Amino acid sequence: MLLRVIPGLMVSLWGFSALAQDPVPDATKPEIKKEFLVEPGTHIPLSLINSVSTKNSVPGDRVYLETVFPILVDGRIVIPPGSYVEGTITDVQRPGKVKGRGEFHLRFDSLTLPNGTTRDFRARVSGLDGRASEELDRKEGSIKSEGNKSGDTRTVAETAGAGASVGALAGAASGAAGLGAGIGAAAGATAGLIGVLFTRGPEAVLAKGTTLEMVLDRQVKFDDSELDFSNAPARRGSSDGPGPLPSKKSQPVTGRRIPL
Repeated sequence: MLLRVIPGLMVSLWGFSALAQDPVPDATKPEIKKEFLVEPGTHIPLSLINSVSTKNSVPGDRVYLETVFPILVDGRIVIPPGSYVEGTITDVQRPGKVKGRGEFHLRFDSLTLPNGTTRDFRARVSGLDGRASEELDRKEGSIKSEGNKSGDTRTVAETAGAGASVGALAGAASGAAGLGAGIGAAAGATAGLIGVLFTRGPEAVLAKGTTLEMVLDRQVKFDDSELDFSNAPARRGSSDGPGPLPSKKSQPVTGRRIPL
């Protein structure tokens, strides 16, 4: 009987020994958090919340935008629509009266997710709304107004034509319609040229609601606990405003009165 009990007792003792050797979880050991990395070169579409113009802006002015499309990493939304982006105008150049175009530089500085998670970063403009008449210089990273050479030429031509008409009427009264038309045309062209020289070219303008794209220059990192949007405020309505201002080239040129 004793011989039968001993093997069973040995098996029980071996079981207790095995349990004693099992590792006990260390409650003090920090939990490894999963990281989500938004890599450099990621393109993020944005919508302008406030307007920007070379006429009113100065270096240091803040620019406010929001994301309009979700950015995913490993199938997880890390930058949802409605996240806020803050930028800075770093340089402003108004268009000249004789030559030169309106131009400004925009730098992106920070990103705030809907749950309040914030990251400082650096990014630049990589694309503009196709409706905007402004041009993006990708090499310099500047936004420039459209040129107005055709508008200047049209102004001179219209004032010359108006002057020719007035001169012809005056010449006809004195019996020299051709001479009067020539003198009137020259006077009108001169008046138009003076008007061009004293008028600035088109300002560089990005209106509220304009869509532009930024590209990250450095990595942005989030961990899993920072991407909980369950208690985030509901996204407000679209900030899309009236859209970019119409092209200066498409706006009608009002006639200029020629002094007699």
